[in-house]
Amino acid sequence: MSTNPQTATLSFSDGSPSVELPIYEGTIGPDVIDIRKLYAQTGRFTFDPGFMSTAACNSTITYIDGDKGELLYRGYPIEQLAEECDFLEVAYLLLNGELPTAEQKDEFVNHKVIRHTMVHEQMKQFFNSFRRDAHPMAVLTAAVGAMSAFYHDSTDITDAKSREISAIRLIAKLPTLVAMAYKYSIGQPFMYPKNDLSYSGNFLRMMFAVPAEEYVVNPVLERAVDRIFILHADHEQNASTSTVRLAGSSGTNPFAAIAAGVACLWGPAHGGANEAALKMLEEIGHVDNVPGFIEKVKDKNSEVRLMGFGHRVYKNYDPRAKLMRETCYEVLAELGLQEDPLFKLAMELERIALSDDYFISRKLYPNVDFYSGIVQRALGIPTDLFTGIFALARTVGWIAQWNEMIADPDQKIGRPRQLFVGSPKRDVPKMSAR
Repeated sequence: MSTNPQTATLSFSDGSPSVELPIYEGTIGPDVIDIRKLYAQTGRFTFDPGFMSTAACNSTITYIDGDKGELLYRGYPIEQLAEECDFLEVAYLLLNGELPTAEQKDEFVNHKVIRHTMVHEQMKQFFNSFRRDAHPMAVLTAAVGAMSAFYHDSTDITDAKSREISAIRLIAKLPTLVAMAYKYSIGQPFMYPKNDLSYSGNFLRMMFAVPAEEYVVNPVLERAVDRIFILHADHEQNASTSTVRLAGSSGTNPFAAIAAGVACLWGPAHGGANEAALKMLEEIGHVDNVPGFIEKVKDKNSEVRLMGFGHRVYKNYDPRAKLMRETCYEVLAELGLQEDPLFKLAMELERIALSDDYFISRKLYPNVDFYSGIVQRALGIPTDLFTGIFALARTVGWIAQWNEMIADPDQKIGRPRQLFVGSPKRDVPKMSAR
């Protein structure tokens, strides 16, 4: 923030004294008005449901310009990172602020992350307590929270080394836990990780290999999974990230804070968006039904919603969508699924949305969720696990944000205010008078 801020003057129509509020400039993006002393000076709060106009923290990690369709990790455009880097390079960047050198990457990947991919053997018994048909996100939320019981030696948030160990454990073990949740749901044995595979290749093997035969990682699918992870690694102060920060502000351990993020991500308005987009395609059913569906979308009196198009933040084309679209077509070609009815339906819906003035004028472009759902279905990932994949990828962003919050001297325990509109103070009547 600027050290010599400008000021804004807040005046009141009731004759109350006006107040001067500092205005701070960020590196890029809108300026912010500092209202931390507003209540002390005026006896008033601000009212901002959904925090649409409120900056709750300083951050140096991720920046979004929704009008320009721009997403930056530590200043680097997401398009360049997705083309030039693998996921663990991006993870290092988010955690440390700079891309790794070759030596730093080797240390981070081969001597830290890869060596922590196994989970405590007793966690296998933990999974056995769930029903086989339990939703994977229910299992994952519990499993991540339970990590603090298995790895309590790294829960001292005041110790930098302890925080680093927890960060590495979370990043390394989330693919194992997600794959275990999947294997448990279909009754197959858990597959242990292999340290000679890449992060994404290892995940594919733990998901789809069986002990009875060898599994060879397809490099096209491996790269597709890696790109999904990169594009979902962080996304500024979204609902789940804010949840991690809020939970972490109480001083809870990192595993509990990340579990809170997993739980928040489970919501269909957040991490479940790609699942909702795929369900929409399944409900349309056939490419011949697309025109009729489009007419219902345009009808103001219809309750039909177009899922996987547009974005609350991006008022332009979602920069991640272009990259995911390329990956989508690569995966479909590799697996020979171009003629699959559901995928043909999706491509027709995409064609109409990119050429119809109704969608163009409203900037309802296909977003990353539209394409990532298609890719994951092609890979054989069940729909109810989509959000688990999202959580796996977003864990590194949550940890980076949590670490930043812990180190911020201005950070206090989260305590939003409210506009109370209930009953004023009143006395409890006797039972005979009720």
